[in-house]
Amino acid sequence: MMFVPGNNPGMMADAHIYGPDSIMLDLEDSVTIAEKDTARLLVYNALRSVDYGDTEMVVRINPLNTPYGRKDIEAVVKAGVHVIRMPKTETAAEVEEVEREIEKVEREIGCLGRTRIMAAIESALGVVNAYAIATASPRMMGIALGAEDYCANLKTQRTPGGDELRLARETIVVAARAAGIDALDTVYSNLDDMETFRKEVELIHTLGFDGKSIINPRQIEIVNEVFAPTPRAIEKARAIIAAIREAERRGSGVVSVNGKMVDRPVVIRAQRTIDLAIASGIISEA
Repeated sequence: MMFVPGNNPGMMADAHIYGPDSIMLDLEDSVTIAEKDTARLLVYNALRSVDYGDTEMVVRINPLNTPYGRKDIEAVVKAGVHVIRMPKTETAAEVEEVEREIEKVEREIGCLGRTRIMAAIESALGVVNAYAIATASPRMMGIALGAEDYCANLKTQRTPGGDELRLARETIVVAARAAGIDALDTVYSNLDDMETFRKEVELIHTLGFDGKSIINPRQIEIVNEVFAPTPRAIEKARAIIAAIREAERRGSGVVSVNGKMVDRPVVIRAQRTIDLAIASGIISEA
């Protein structure tokens, strides 16, 4: 998910050519108070006029307790945004309030249920309430960690190893899995240290995140390399799926691959590998 400032028309027009899976047009932290209304109009026009193809389009709105949040929702829902990203989410009640605002606009334009929600968790209270936030609305498709505000709230700072984020990351992944939605990790802003960035992507992949928020197209390739399954993993997954299908064809409940019994968790991981390989464009079908 690549962050793009909502006050930069050139970046918004070109962002999709780099191939991110998702583009998040930002109306919150990257836009000054003086530019809020102008940025909203620019984002509206970008969503209406730029052909982003199959790229998932997300807009990070301002909080509803500001003069801008409701106007942001009205504009981007009317423009057809796929996902609204809530900043600094701390309670389920905040999600429910955003949902009501979205529904109000959708009813007005006759597209009820179209817009989904992602919540950014950026404080200790948000982490404590992660599962409640994740299950607060059927529109909720994912929760994401916002590390800078979270560290400020914790009265600490980010380190290369990320020890200060470990609890938040694990909590967010567990909450997302329990809710059946996606988990997205935070940005890494030091573009001069791609080695540490790669290590961070490898860590969050190991923890179970579905993806990584980024701020620059240079980071896309590394995220894709880490998350894409290897040829050996794909070959193994295909063998497991083939064995399952053959067992089903024979009506057998016992499955083995290379002399090893295959149980349900193994099958789930194999299917996940195949799904990732297809999504990455490595293979076209299982």
